Amino acid sequence: MTTSKASVPQLRRTRLQRWWPTFMVTLTLILVGLLLVLPLLVVLITAFRSGVGPYLQALQTPDTLSALRLSLLTVLIVVPLNTVFGVSAAWATAKFDFPGRSLLLTLIDLPLAVSPVISGLVYVLLFGRQGWLGPWLEANDLKIIFAPAGIILATTFVTFSYVARELIPVMQAQGKDDEEAALTLGASGWQTFTRVTLPNIRWALLYGVIMCNARALGEFGAVSVVSGKIRGLTNTLPLHVEILYNEYQTVAAFAVASLLALFALLTLGLKALIESRTGHSHP
Repeated sequence: MTTSKASVPQLRRTRLQRWWPTFMVTLTLILVGLLLVLPLLVVLITAFRSGVGPYLQALQTPDTLSALRLSLLTVLIVVPLNTVFGVSAAWATAKFDFPGRSLLLTLIDLPLAVSPVISGLVYVLLFGRQGWLGPWLEANDLKIIFAPAGIILATTFVTFSYVARELIPVMQAQGKDDEEAALTLGASGWQTFTRVTLPNIRWALLYGVIMCNARALGEFGAVSVVSGKIRGLTNTLPLHVEILYNEYQTVAAFAVASLLALFALLTLGLKALIESRTGHSHP
């Protein structure tokens, strides 16, 4: 009788262990479908609702092409800058001890803690016509706010943590032994970096670059504040989608949004490829 009573809780635990993974997987798939797959399908269905012709026509308008060029220009400038900064910051903080190291790590995390809208507002207060540097910029015929330069600066700020934050833990885990051995054998600092450090961090670096690129291409909050949303001049793709949607040009808005969705899918594909090569996933 005692054995029978003891077996009942054990049987329940066995059933729970059997069904719990199935329940969690099912719940996860439902949430992914509702929050990710369904919105993507809505974008594609709405974009092609009037047919392929209107879809292609919406992508070929001068304002859309201008927004695409500005977005790509921003990415081509911001990503290399943040890559150089990220590698330099990770190298300095992971391989060396120096006064102010903790402060530098805190500043690297600052863009992740500050709202993008606030960061855009800070640039307006600095470089706007009524800002601290506004009179000097206007006197020298330099325009940052409501110009591509402001968009590039704001995007650089909100994305410069990605490469550095991906590399710092990787470099810290690798330690300094390989670099010290190379220096002992007579390698220069540049040779040590290019032949020892860089090959060891190449996949983490590529992952950080991909995520930086994705954020730069899709940034809305900070860019919205500093751009002025001037059609054909300071509209990026996300801003152009908002303007089209507010003007009730639904098909055109979702057609442009499908471009951003395509870039996002390419980013996910590259992310999956890197994870398969490195053998582990990234957050």
